[in-house]
Amino acid sequence: MKQLLLLRHAKSAWPDGVPDHDRPLADRGRRDAPRMGAHMTTTGLQPDFALVSSAGRTQETWALVEQALARPCPSRTVASIYEAEPQAILAAIRDAPADSERLLVIGHNPGFEALARLLAPTGNADAISRLRVKFPTAGLAVIALDIERWAEAAPGKGRLEAFMTPKTLP
Repeated sequence: MKQLLLLRHAKSAWPDGVPDHDRPLADRGRRDAPRMGAHMTTTGLQPDFALVSSAGRTQETWALVEQALARPCPSRTVASIYEAEPQAILAAIRDAPADSERLLVIGHNPGFEALARLLAPTGNADAISRLRVKFPTAGLAVIALDIERWAEAAPGKGRLEAFMTPKTLP
């Protein structure tokens, strides 16, 4: 059994003249990212590896989340996650280190919302309902996958255990 954490980047800014790939976080994003990292720590969702999109806002989200974790977490920047379709994100997940049990992936919508639905059509009814409405910035989907290796990750193999957003945190 593996556990996948899909974290959409925190709220980003839209500065004039900055390409989409390079956009930084907004003030709200800089507040929300460490809160989500702290929540992962306090709820036992400490990742053991992270895959992070190459975009500025995802890299900044990861830096703030990582600081809030209980212990260091190795990571890899994966350019193919940037603005990717679900199958491209799934390909990156399948290539994650085999010894990782709880994988954090930080990326973008609409790919993340579509991937969460694709991987985990069943699970916590409240979480599924909220995910269907919106996968907001700094939203975190927790998916249990009935697999032994990440290479086996496939549509329908998961169960949505939880879906949290900065607004739902205590």
